[in-house]
Amino acid sequence: MLSHLWQGKQNKVLGLDIGASAVRLVELSRSGGRYRLERFAIERMPMNAMSENDIKDVNAVASTVQRAFLRSGSKVGNSAVAVSSSQVIIKTITMPAGFSESELEEQIMVEAAQYIPYPMEEVNLDFCVGDSVGEGELVEVLLVASRSENVDARIAVLEQAGLNAAVMDVETFALENAFPLVGTQLTDSAQVHTVALINIGDVTTTMAVLRDGNGIYSREQMFGDIQLTEAIQQHYGLSFEQAEQARQNNELPEDFDTEVLPSFRKAVAQQASRLLQFFFSASGVSHVDHVLLSGECATIPDVAATVAELTGISTSIASPFSTMALSSAVARQDLEREAPAMMIACGLALRSFDE
Repeated sequence: MLSHLWQGKQNKVLGLDIGASAVRLVELSRSGGRYRLERFAIERMPMNAMSENDIKDVNAVASTVQRAFLRSGSKVGNSAVAVSSSQVIIKTITMPAGFSESELEEQIMVEAAQYIPYPMEEVNLDFCVGDSVGEGELVEVLLVASRSENVDARIAVLEQAGLNAAVMDVETFALENAFPLVGTQLTDSAQVHTVALINIGDVTTTMAVLRDGNGIYSREQMFGDIQLTEAIQQHYGLSFEQAEQARQNNELPEDFDTEVLPSFRKAVAQQASRLLQFFFSASGVSHVDHVLLSGECATIPDVAATVAELTGISTSIASPFSTMALSSAVARQDLEREAPAMMIACGLALRSFDE
């Protein structure tokens, strides 16, 4: 039987980005076509609760989610969470048009077995029917599958935290879903058609390339904010825990900005350049009009200028809340500091308004 990876429209959901170093929570509302940020929270993840994108300690992660929920003051119990793009198989296939929903599900289960290297009973699978192709006799079907253990671990975390897993998404899709919040921020946005949205997260960097707002390419590679903690650890002879604590408490040595940060900014730019080269090679496209940076590392001073210098492409920092109204419960100063790291959480929260 087909086991769905994500579910349909909900009345309202919290966007919950469960990352290796933190849980980020966003609650949105909408009135008259304008979004309003009702509540947000960030709660740091205990050491070793996650291993890269895998949940290793359900109890510890659930406690972190619960603390974020309580801190936010939200009353919304339905949540949208995402599995990492590295934990899913995404494939576009063509199917005969005219199948009923039940016939399509049956046929997709047969077809999917060709592309998924796991027993089907160990997989959560979903699909989305797209455009007609050829003379209308075929339709494109987007097939998305993940090992059930990846989905089940996130459901267990939410249930233990007292929340409901209403939507299970994929990080790349959530990132693309948040793009309309930041696309209008681009200078001469009417002339910008192809944008590389690069999210440098806790342990992974995800790039989604959009043309006129539609996703045309995505890729993920292992690089993230954890590398900065490791650089601090190595440079100052600290343990990883000490380095992370120094960052969280803003107790870094005085020479951090000159001795450690410049080389890390360069590493971020090199990762961005590498992802762009993969896109150019795979797509045959020779350029993008703009790079938008988000994620934890996008909060580093001057990182956009460093990426622009290395890639030769205009670059800016994504700010998903810049056009939103803010409720009285939102601490504006904290929000401005953390906003670029909240893109995936925003993309998930926007699932509240899916038609």
